[in-house]
Amino acid sequence: MPINSFLQYLQIERNYSDHTITAYKNDLESFQEFCKSEYDLKNITKANYSIIRSWIVQLISQEVSNRSVNRKISSLKSFYKFQQKIGEIETSPLVNHKALKTEKKVQVPFSEREVEDVLEQLKSEGDFTSVRDALIIELFYLTGIRRSELINLKESDVDFHKESLKVLGKRNKERLIPLLPRLKKSIQNYLILKRELGHKELRLLVTEKGKKIYDTLVYRIINNYFSKVSSKEKKSPHIIRHSFATHLLNEGADINAIKELLGHSSLASTQVYTHSNLGQLKEVYNQAHPRSKKK
Repeated sequence: MPINSFLQYLQIERNYSDHTITAYKNDLESFQEFCKSEYDLKNITKANYSIIRSWIVQLISQEVSNRSVNRKISSLKSFYKFQQKIGEIETSPLVNHKALKTEKKVQVPFSEREVEDVLEQLKSEGDFTSVRDALIIELFYLTGIRRSELINLKESDVDFHKESLKVLGKRNKERLIPLLPRLKKSIQNYLILKRELGHKELRLLVTEKGKKIYDTLVYRIINNYFSKVSSKEKKSPHIIRHSFATHLLNEGADINAIKELLGHSSLASTQVYTHSNLGQLKEVYNQAHPRSKKK
């Protein structure tokens, strides 16, 4: 089946997380069901733009948000690019498609105090689960890695001698992130407990039963702990990654260095974090710019 081969490609070649693959699967199967019911078309590889546009119209009529529609179409775009790559089609039916307009949501990062409050609470407990959960939060906050990258970390990716962490990012692109002394110590303490419990899983982070951690567990850990200290609407692993970048920027870090740490392929992806720093930029401007003092 075309969809199954595409999902296998995402898992094996692109190293996408289970959560992301499930989202692709749901979007593609939703479109497949539409093609079957409305056009008696079983193979979505043969769908044209007219059919896709009809699906978009139906989604909008069902009050699906423009943001969600764009995500579904993005899944289709990736699917058709893959079909081109393996020679099933010559041109993607979405080659000239323009995304629907959406309002940009400003993501509010956690404060340094909120992060520290969570870590202080966890560090005071000392059992395996608390130590692991604290390490997960520190890895997000001190390295800026993505959720899928964290889940797939292996023990061998940690180099204590060189004080670095090897991360496998999108498109199987590797990057090295400095291992701060605080994080190095946290990993060492966690590994001691992991060994005491007899867990032999090569993945760095495991469940209490010694199995590889998974998407929903990581999300639940972040959401649960930060709900106790923060009133912010969104509490997720990505918000900690956002906090990592924003706090570095606030302290004067070069945006190109932040780009490399985050594993972004272009600076445009990193510049989104400058938006939340606008207030500080205005303050600096008002205090320092010669023209700001002239009425």
